[in-house]
Amino acid sequence: MPGTNLTRAEAQERAGVLSAEHYDVALDLTTGGETFAADTTVRFTATPGAASFIDLIAASVEAIDLNGAALDPAVVFADSRIELPGLAADNVLRIRSTQRYTNTGEGLHRFVDPADGEVYLYSQFEVPDSRRMFPVFEQPDLKATFSFTITAPARWQVVSNQPTPEPVPAGTRAGAQGADWAEQEIATWAFEPTPVMSSYITALIAGPYRVVRSELTSRDGRTIPLGVFCRESLGQYLDADYIFAKTREGFAFFEEQFDYPYPFDKYDQLFVPEYNMGAMENIGAVTFTEAYVFRSQVTDAMRERRVVTILHELAHMWFGDLVTMRWWNDLWLNESFAEYMSTLGVAEATEWTECWTTFVASEKSWAYRQDQLPSTHPIVAPIRDLEDVLVNFDGITYAKGASVLKQLVAWVGREPFMRGVHEYFVKHHHGNTELGDLLAELEAQSGRDLGGWSKLWLETAGVNTLRPVFELDADGAYASFAIEQSAAADHPTLRPHRIAVGLYAETDGGLERVHRIELDIDGARTEVPELVGIAQPALLLVNDDDLSYAKIRLDERSLETATARLGELGDSLARALVWGTLWDATRDAELPASRFVDTVLAHIGRETGSTTLRTLLGQLRLAAESYVSPARRTATIERVADALWQLSVDAEPGSDNQFQFVKSFALLATTAEQLDTVAGLFDGSVPLDGLDIDTDLGWELLIALVAGGRAGEPEIAARLAEDRTASGNQSAAHARAAAPTAEAKRAAWDLVWESDEQPNAIVRATGLGFTRASDPAILEPFVERFFASLLPIWEARSYQIVEELVEGFYPSELAGAPLVAATRGWLDAHADAPAALRRIVTELLAGVERALRVQAADREA
Repeated sequence: MPGTNLTRAEAQERAGVLSAEHYDVALDLTTGGETFAADTTVRFTATPGAASFIDLIAASVEAIDLNGAALDPAVVFADSRIELPGLAADNVLRIRSTQRYTNTGEGLHRFVDPADGEVYLYSQFEVPDSRRMFPVFEQPDLKATFSFTITAPARWQVVSNQPTPEPVPAGTRAGAQGADWAEQEIATWAFEPTPVMSSYITALIAGPYRVVRSELTSRDGRTIPLGVFCRESLGQYLDADYIFAKTREGFAFFEEQFDYPYPFDKYDQLFVPEYNMGAMENIGAVTFTEAYVFRSQVTDAMRERRVVTILHELAHMWFGDLVTMRWWNDLWLNESFAEYMSTLGVAEATEWTECWTTFVASEKSWAYRQDQLPSTHPIVAPIRDLEDVLVNFDGITYAKGASVLKQLVAWVGREPFMRGVHEYFVKHHHGNTELGDLLAELEAQSGRDLGGWSKLWLETAGVNTLRPVFELDADGAYASFAIEQSAAADHPTLRPHRIAVGLYAETDGGLERVHRIELDIDGARTEVPELVGIAQPALLLVNDDDLSYAKIRLDERSLETATARLGELGDSLARALVWGTLWDATRDAELPASRFVDTVLAHIGRETGSTTLRTLLGQLRLAAESYVSPARRTATIERVADALWQLSVDAEPGSDNQFQFVKSFALLATTAEQLDTVAGLFDGSVPLDGLDIDTDLGWELLIALVAGGRAGEPEIAARLAEDRTASGNQSAAHARAAAPTAEAKRAAWDLVWESDEQPNAIVRATGLGFTRASDPAILEPFVERFFASLLPIWEARSYQIVEELVEGFYPSELAGAPLVAATRGWLDAHADAPAALRRIVTELLAGVERALRVQAADREA
C-alpha cells in the first residue's frame, strides 16, 4: 500500500527521540461486521521539543489528544502515520479511531464460518500490522507494556497475551458480532498489563472458539495454564491431548537446554481460519493454521510438521519474545534459532526421532533453491525498510540460517553453544539485541573467535559445492584424496566447514556405512590423508550426517551406485542427502532430468521417510512437467502417472506411501485411462485396499476430474452441498479455476484480480486451480494481462494478497522464450517499481530460465 512503508533510518531516528512505556488499548468489537472502535492511550518519554510520529492504518480517526491539546486528524493523520509535534519529556497521547477488519490475514482478520454462521477473529501482526488494530510505535525496539480491554459478545472466548480475566457484563446490544446479528449479551474483558514486549507479538483472538484446558509445572515450580482452541465446527477433530503432550515435551526440553524457565504466565495455542503461514509466536497466545486440525487423513509428513511447528513457536518464547531483535535485519536469527531448536527438540524429545532427515529433505532443499536465485542475500540481510523484510520470510532466513546454526554448533560444540545461549537470556531478557550480543556469549563459552566465521557465513550470500577428488592405486584404494570447494562466480566466497565423510559398502543388507571421518575443510582444496590407503567404497558421501550447509557432488562410482541401488541405502539421513544431491545436479543441468525421473521411479517405492517422499514426489512432478525436454514431456508425464498408480496398488494397504502415491497420481493423471481410474476411485467403483476416500481426498480426486474435463460445475456444486465448510469453499474455488476452458480461467482471474472481496484463502486456492492446465496454451491470453496488472494490484492491495496473486497466477507452465521476453520486458520497463515487487518477479523469471537450461541439457543427453 502507498504510504505504509517505514525505513530503518526513520526507525533509528524515532528510537533516538522517544521511548514507549505503556499502551492502554480499549477495543469495541460489537459495532458491526466491517469496522471496530479503538480508544488508545499511549504513555511515552521523548526529547523535549522534538517531533515524531505514531503508526496507524485506520478507516478514520475521530480524535487525537496529545498532552491535553487536541490535534486535528485532518492535518496530522495521513496514510499510516499521525504526526506528533512539540513533544514533552513525558507524554500522554490518546487516539480514538475506527479500525477495519481484514480478510487478508493481516491485522485483525474476520472470518464467518460457513458451517454455522459464527464469527471468528484473530490478529496477525508480524511485520507491521499491529497498526491495523491500534495506534502504535511499530518497530521491535520500542518495547512497552500493553493493557487490553475488550468489549465483545459475552458468549465468546477472548484471548490475549495475559491470562484471560473474568468478563464483566456490559448489557445487551443489537447488531453485535454473531451468527444472526440479533440482540446479544455483551461483556468486557480487562486484561492485566503484559511484560515489556514488542508490539508485533501482541495478540487478540476472539469468537465462540472451543477450548480444552490443561496445565504443566515449569522448572521453577510455577503452574503454567495451557489452552488449545479451534472453531466450534472443527471441535470434533481437535486432538488436544496430543498437542498438550508435545507441548509438555517441548517445555521440558527447552527449559533444560536453556537452563532458563518459561518466562511468561500462560501458554495458549489457537488454531485459526484463513491463516497465511504455519504459526506465529505471540507471547502466550500462539496462533496456528487450521490445516493442523486434521479433519481428513493427512500424511505423516504433515503430522511431523505440526510437531515441529509447535516446538518452533515454543522456542520463540525465549528467542524472539523474551529477547528480541533490534531491527529486522536480525529476523534470520529469530527464525533460524527457532527452526534449529525445534528440529533438535523434535528429534530428541518426541517420537519423531528422524527429524534431521526431515530437515534435509524439506528445509535444506528450500534453502539451496533460495540461495541460487538472483535475489539471494546474506543471512544477515540488509533491511532498508518494511518492504525489504516482507519478502525476506524466505529460505535464507529460515532454512539456510538454521543450517548454518547447525554448522555453528558443530564448530563450537553443543555444550558451549547452550551455555552461551543461557548467558544471552540472562543478560538481555526483555531487551533488544543484535547479532554481536549472541556471538560474544558463544565466544566466551567456546573460546573460538567467531568474527571471521560470522563474516564468511552470515555476511555473504551463496552456497558452496563440495566434491571429492582422488586417485586410485592398482588395488582400488585411494592413493590420494582431497575435497574441492567451489562457489558461484557472482558469490565467490569459500567458507570453513566442519564436515563428515562417510564410506558405504554393498552388503547383503543393502548399503551400509563402514567408515566415517570428521574434519575441518577450508579454501579451494583440502587434502584428506586419513583416507589414503582405504579401498574405494561403493558410495562416498561428502558432508555425511549433514553437519554443514553445502551442495555436494558424487564421484562416478557413487553416482552409479546411487542410481542403481539407492533404495537399499538403509540410513534415512544418508538417503535424503543422496536424493538431495541428485536433485541439485538435475537443477544445475549436470544430471539429465530424464535420468532423475528414472531413478526416482526405480527407488521411491522403498522410501520410508514421509517428508522425503513428499519432497521427492514434488520434485518428480516438476521434473516431468518442466525439466524434461519438451519433446518427451507428454510421454514422461503419462509414464510417471502410470508408475505412480502402480506404486499405489503395490504399496502396503492403508500406508502413508499408498496415500501419497494416490494423491500424486491424481495430480498427474491426464490420459483417458488414467482419468477413468481417478473417476473410479472417486465413485468407489475402483476400490484400493486400505484407502479411504474421505472428504479432502475426495476433493483432490474431483479437482483432477475437473482439470481433465471429466467433471464440472454440477459435480462441484454437489460436493460443496455436502461440505459447507471453509475447506469446502476453498476446494470448490480450486476446482472451478482448474476447469480447462477459457471461460473458467477468465472467471477465476476476475474473481480475485478484479475484486478484493475474496479472502486470502480463496485467493490462494483460486491460483492453484488457475495454473493447473494439461494444455498450457490456455494460459497464453493472460500473459499480457498479468504484467499490465502488476503495478495497479501492488498499489491497491495489501502485501500478502499481492504475493498470493503474483506468485499464484504467474504462468510458469508456459516456460519458453516468449514468457522470458515478457517478464524481462516488464522488469526493464519498470526499473523504478517497488523493490519488493521486482524481487518477486525476478524470482519467477529465474525459475523459468532455469527450467529452460535444464530442458536443454535433457535434450542433449
